[in-house]
Amino acid sequence: MERLQKVIARSGKASRRKAEQMIVDGRVKVNHKVVTELGTKVSHNDLVEVDGVKIESEEKVYFIINKPAGCISAVKDDLDRKVVVDYLREKGVTERVFPVGRLDYDVTGALIITNDGDLANLLMHPNNEIDKVYLVRCDGIVDSSDLMKLRSGIELDDYKTSKAKATLVSVDKKNKSSQVRITIHEGKYHQVKLMFDAIGHPVKKLRREKYAFLDVVGLKPGEFRRLKIHEVKKLYVQAKFKDKLKHYDLRKY
Repeated sequence: MERLQKVIARSGKASRRKAEQMIVDGRVKVNHKVVTELGTKVSHNDLVEVDGVKIESEEKVYFIINKPAGCISAVKDDLDRKVVVDYLREKGVTERVFPVGRLDYDVTGALIITNDGDLANLLMHPNNEIDKVYLVRCDGIVDSSDLMKLRSGIELDDYKTSKAKATLVSVDKKNKSSQVRITIHEGKYHQVKLMFDAIGHPVKKLRREKYAFLDVVGLKPGEFRRLKIHEVKKLYVQAKFKDKLKHYDLRKY
């Protein structure tokens, strides 16, 4: 059972807030009866109509994009800058999709885009500890003591990060820079950049190589692909919510 306004919003008919107003205004019927109570819950067996038109649940879709630098991890931007969803719209994706989490304007790499709010919430919930792998180019020569600090957790202004996996990939002595691969499962604002600032090696370039087990190998910046059924199921499993799978007919996906 789900709240009526959520079902309407997921159909693409309106946003959650507008759906609530539609209900209050008496424009919504459930099983041919007008419903004005916002707490109303419905199942997939109930007939829901808005202004006399039956709503259909929007098919769930799942993509991974190689986010380029210079775009926003959002559905829209108040400054009219390009957003990641624009790349999907340009290729004919019409569903009301959104990015799962965010990558900064200058950060590139793996980003999941979907219209499945349940999966998105599970993936972003800190208790589910979904790994994110980043390749970092930073100022200075990173040594073993720096790596140990990252692996032990970094004290930032208002929290201490969880223990990270960190390995030195390469060192450029001429340009005094290093490449480090780091795996974290948190998603705090600017977290990787702040961690490297804290050890005295500011980030010069940042790329997310993997989200969970998914990578963007073979995808150019701005390119995306649709996830396969087994990949969607595996994401649910990794998010420790196996029971949720029975509510989705992924055979049609």
